[in-house]
Amino acid sequence: MVKISQGRWQVAPNTIIDWAVEVVKTDVSENRIYALTSSKHLNHRGDTLNTPTLTHVIDSPADDIIHIASTHWLGQKSVEIGPNFELFPDVKPEPFKSNISQSSDFSTLTAGQLKATLDTRPHSFNLDFTDFTSRLTGLGFRSVGFVKVGTNHHNVQEFYGNPSKGKTYVTYQFDLDVNEKIYGLGERFTPFIKNGQAVEIWNEDGGTASELSYKNIPFYLSSKGYGVFISSTGRIQFEIQSEHTTRINVTLAGEQLSAYVIYGPSPKAILEKYTMLTGRPPLPPTYSFGLWLSTSFTTSYDQSTVSSFLAGMKDRDIKVSVFHYDCFWMKQFQWCDFEFNKDFFPDPEADLKSLHQQGIKVCVWINPYIAQESKLFKEGMANGYFITRTDGSVWQLDFWQAGQALVDFTNPKAVEWYQSKLAALIDIGVDTFKTDFGERIPYGDAVYFDRSDPERMHNYYTHLYNQVVYEVLVKKLGEKNALLFARSATAGGQRFPVHWGGDPESTFGAMAESLRGGLSLALAGFGFWAHDIGGFEGRSPDPAVYKRWIQFGLLSSHSRLHGSGSYRVPWIVDPAGEAERVLAKFVKFKHSLAPYIISQALVAHRTGVSVLRALFVELPDDPVSWCVDTQYFLGSEILVAPIFDVKKVTYYVPAGKWYGLVDGKFREGGKYITETHDFFSLPVLLRPGGVVVFGKTTDAFEYDWSVGYTVLINAAGAIDKIVEIADFENVAGPSKVTIKITCPEPIVQHGDVEVEITNGDIKEEWNIKVVGRHLDLLGNVNGNNVVAVADAEGLNVRIGASVKKIKFRAI
Repeated sequence: MVKISQGRWQVAPNTIIDWAVEVVKTDVSENRIYALTSSKHLNHRGDTLNTPTLTHVIDSPADDIIHIASTHWLGQKSVEIGPNFELFPDVKPEPFKSNISQSSDFSTLTAGQLKATLDTRPHSFNLDFTDFTSRLTGLGFRSVGFVKVGTNHHNVQEFYGNPSKGKTYVTYQFDLDVNEKIYGLGERFTPFIKNGQAVEIWNEDGGTASELSYKNIPFYLSSKGYGVFISSTGRIQFEIQSEHTTRINVTLAGEQLSAYVIYGPSPKAILEKYTMLTGRPPLPPTYSFGLWLSTSFTTSYDQSTVSSFLAGMKDRDIKVSVFHYDCFWMKQFQWCDFEFNKDFFPDPEADLKSLHQQGIKVCVWINPYIAQESKLFKEGMANGYFITRTDGSVWQLDFWQAGQALVDFTNPKAVEWYQSKLAALIDIGVDTFKTDFGERIPYGDAVYFDRSDPERMHNYYTHLYNQVVYEVLVKKLGEKNALLFARSATAGGQRFPVHWGGDPESTFGAMAESLRGGLSLALAGFGFWAHDIGGFEGRSPDPAVYKRWIQFGLLSSHSRLHGSGSYRVPWIVDPAGEAERVLAKFVKFKHSLAPYIISQALVAHRTGVSVLRALFVELPDDPVSWCVDTQYFLGSEILVAPIFDVKKVTYYVPAGKWYGLVDGKFREGGKYITETHDFFSLPVLLRPGGVVVFGKTTDAFEYDWSVGYTVLINAAGAIDKIVEIADFENVAGPSKVTIKITCPEPIVQHGDVEVEITNGDIKEEWNIKVVGRHLDLLGNVNGNNVVAVADAEGLNVRIGASVKKIKFRAI
């Protein structure tokens, strides 16, 4: 980490900082503010000599987004050399013109509800970001500067004789308000609230038990209603109240730093605008939301092992949607040669065909490295497909596979070569790839085909890797069937779903840190996320951990059983037999929730708001919600409190009356609650005024969700919602059924609940279950088509296909 200061007034040893202290020139045009700042106050003409400057451009690409870029020396390689993030890759903003105003004292740029005001008075430098009512953040006294570490700039003669500018950085130090909380910065397993932490944007394979991260995203979200995206692929340092207690210090090596300030004010609005800037996730194929079963990593397996596992799952009535072959589907020392090990898989094409006949999709493990023993190594070396060193030799190492090289994805011919190997696997029946690794990327003397900066490529390499694999899947299988299972990422990586959380230990603590990582990643627009059920590291997990993790895993967008040195089928983990019953129950529960999960997946695809959501994303006005990191919303309606214990859970229930979807019990909210649950239960709560559509079957995730569904309504709160049931055959297209549910506000003793199908041709009877109030039917409804039964929870109604509208009243 780089700390440039030492206390409030001193700088770090061997460090010089040229702060922007005074605006000495401005140029205002139609769409931007240009400013030149000096590093000392100019009292007379002589002060302009030997005075470093910074140039700043303030502009805006869209409403509520303002961009600032600050540059020291324009002619330096670090200003122009890539790679750079692709901006607005999916959603192009409408033609936009910001509003610029200038006075003798201030220059102001307004973009929607966000304003940037630059103080241009003599001896001043201050840049404030405000909405129309209050200040959000800003860059003020000693907050923008050019940093030199280990330089001889201070001695001109020495510099001319032995020119070394040392290591240079540009820094922004954004103000933080009292009680302001900061979140995000990628999949981080440290405390959810980032205040007090030092965060380095540098991808590393560090597991889930430290400050290291596989997915570093230079974007943070503030509880004050804004976000900040640092638009560089480089090694960015964030000191979040850890260097200055009222600031976020952002430091980037090189001669230029730029940032996008994004106004919400709600978390959802911030995420929508951020993902407009960096990209939104495609909708994964529907089969992927079912259960994935893996061979695990270092276990001994062949095709008979695979067959026995799948037969065992079928015997226990547990539907497997995807089977995953981990690393050793290829021969040891030969990763990656993309060939099944014929000693264990003599006829892989027949094996994969058999899995497809059982309705099971196939995933295989890959990485971007080619071992020296691989048949592909000499081919790649001869054709220049690998990253090289400055002396022209192949960049090799023994860390992972002996003598491995790294495919250079900046070389179009290397991309074509690599994709051809994957295409051959798709041709024999592989449906998707687990794109493992992508973090152990050289940055010192590495040379890329397109001459990219190797330090900036360290994080960005994984983006190219996942993009290359995703694109071949789109080409071979079509956009609707393209899917990855990826570990590493950077900003924009959400465009190549799905991602999983890496390698946790098999403990309750690791289960909790995995959730923290997922919540943080979701705040960067990653719509779909999974984790290793039961944990990855260590021997077979404790059965209690495994069973609790099953619940958490099946209440995530994507669900995979995977481990390191032991199998993760339930009858091996828990010979007593309870785990297999727990797994069967929650796989079926997820299948029944398919219409709801798909509706929330569509929201993630359209808006960038993840299926997994921190509480404050749904409840931004609840102060407690900003402090909770052991619970989450699954979509907009369902609050989940995983249990990190054998029996007991203490969790927060927000205000209102919440209905338990698993146990059928109500909770009165506005407080923390302590409960005990067996392994077949946990708090899965439908919010007051919440609506969930359950499907007709629990046998699979893929079925016609518009037939025989149940609309479950918690009428303990006001409702005004449109619920969509996706078309199974065209999920991203127009909805198959649209239902409008209303319940007036405020809730009164005799308020009405009205349910109306506003779109869709209903072919079978459907169901409504209203909980939270005692209700009676209203209106003249054909008794042959409607059967209503009241119980202690509320009202269950079976409705004929011809009935499109029905109303209830509290009694």
